[in-house]
Amino acid sequence: MKYERIEKGYFLERPNRFTAEVEIRGKKEIVHVKNTGRCAELLVPGATVYVQRSDNPERKTKWDLICVKKGNRLINMDSQIPNKAVKEWIEAGNLCENPTMLRQEVTYGNSRFDLYAEEEERKIFIEVKGVTLEEDGVVKFPDAPTERGVKHVEELCKAVRDGYEAYIFFVVQMKNVKYFTPNTRTHPEFGEALQKAREQGVHIVAYDCEVKKDEIKIRKEVPVLLEPKELQALADPLVEWFRKHKRALPWREDPSAYRVWVSEIMLQQTRVEAVRPFYARFMKELPTVEKLAVAEEEKLLKLWEGLGYYNRVRNMQKAARQIMDEFSGEFPRQYDQIRSLSGIGSYTAGAIASFAYGIPKPAVDGNVLRVLSRILASEDDIMKQSTKIKIEYMLEGVIPKEAASDFNQGLIELGALICVPNGMAKCEECPVKHLCRARKLGKVMELPVKTKAKARRIEKRTIFIFQDGEKIAIRKRPAKGLLAGLYELPGRDGHLSEEEALAFCRQIGLAPIRIQALGAAKHIFSHVEWNMIGYKVRVDELEKKCTEQMLFVHPEEIERNYPIPAAFEAYTDHIQILLGQEKYNMMPETNDVG
Repeated sequence: MKYERIEKGYFLERPNRFTAEVEIRGKKEIVHVKNTGRCAELLVPGATVYVQRSDNPERKTKWDLICVKKGNRLINMDSQIPNKAVKEWIEAGNLCENPTMLRQEVTYGNSRFDLYAEEEERKIFIEVKGVTLEEDGVVKFPDAPTERGVKHVEELCKAVRDGYEAYIFFVVQMKNVKYFTPNTRTHPEFGEALQKAREQGVHIVAYDCEVKKDEIKIRKEVPVLLEPKELQALADPLVEWFRKHKRALPWREDPSAYRVWVSEIMLQQTRVEAVRPFYARFMKELPTVEKLAVAEEEKLLKLWEGLGYYNRVRNMQKAARQIMDEFSGEFPRQYDQIRSLSGIGSYTAGAIASFAYGIPKPAVDGNVLRVLSRILASEDDIMKQSTKIKIEYMLEGVIPKEAASDFNQGLIELGALICVPNGMAKCEECPVKHLCRARKLGKVMELPVKTKAKARRIEKRTIFIFQDGEKIAIRKRPAKGLLAGLYELPGRDGHLSEEEALAFCRQIGLAPIRIQALGAAKHIFSHVEWNMIGYKVRVDELEKKCTEQMLFVHPEEIERNYPIPAAFEAYTDHIQILLGQEKYNMMPETNDVG
């Protein structure tokens, strides 16, 4: 659809639903607003708008508001154009190849629908809705309660029962959006009506548009997400349960953004009880973003020793420096700004935004994926990114604004304590068991669907404890790759026999006095598994003759100052060095997200 006589202007204010004041060529003009919705997020003072001069010289208002610029998006606001655009789209053969009839404003029952089409035996009613409300790439309808809209949806259901086809066609008056969803916060009854309509056979579709200042054209289909009724009923019982049963955790005592961030990064792949002492030590040494930003790397890695995934703490320091440089040392308070920080994905950003600031953004981890898969009896593979994105979209529509933190933490807590993995769910204790489709279908043991990870690569290693007097040899690993920049006990690829081990000692300039086999050990990384054997070798005058780049350090100093990864725990025990978890008399445990 093309427009003529278009002028650029700047929005000033909106005195009522039907008019706006716009500066056009330096002069304030009264402009007719065809879209009588609220549009408060679009019509902000100073916004660039495009208006059409009327071709009727007798008309009281000479201008019509056509589109507005929001950020980098151009959004068409002409409420009369969606019907014309859909009619043009159908005439082009998109809904029917050869429609024999296409009429506008056709009455059926107690409603008048926008379009009616016929093709051979097909008889189709189409109700068209223009969509201009956009938040973070998600488009929603309506922006104000619409009893008339609910009535239309109900009449379309009746038409389907009478043998007609029926479509609700949401014309998204902009392009490049994530998905469409009903605005259940503004009008929950409309969302419920859409859900029932889909169940009864009404087709619900949404298409975005190519929008120019003087043109709009339907472009491509976008996903339609209707929150299942189970999700719509989830908030109240979940929040009530969480407030009664939540665990006392140190990062919940003062949920500042920094404290939440540190805890969430530590909790990835690690159980809560294992994290507590690490968290306490880290917060004591680096209590602020500024302290983290300027910490020396070896101190940082030493504080992280035993948690693994050392790139995470390196990314935390990068993010801390970003905060110092880009946000004047203040942790950002907007979701998109939080998401822009190094090492922060959608889960961590959602957790910080909701736990610290009460922003209703989803925080979907393995626990949440498991809980939602069971509640919805979904057979989508939770290892696929598309499944996570779908769950995030659905949750975003039902997170209560007044209880975003408790809702998100409640889902995570439910997965950690009640809806646990491997079919061991404590269904009788679950506060939302009445909503759980998997329980009703007897499928809790089967869900979630989770494809097995690829088999890890097996690497054989021989580990050496070289000891000269009381000092032990350690060396720094390369700056890139596995365990980058950490210190380790020297090693060789492959499993060496005792004779081969002694030959290696001599090859690097050591004079072995005594060798002791230490036995086998195994350490599992995310994609690699080390199968190790070890030797303790007492050598003579280690520091003077060794040709390798090694440090020769007393065990107490190693334990105090040098970050050694947990992969070497089985061998550091032989020289009384405690690493990470051992210092707290506990072993690391992995959280199964299935």
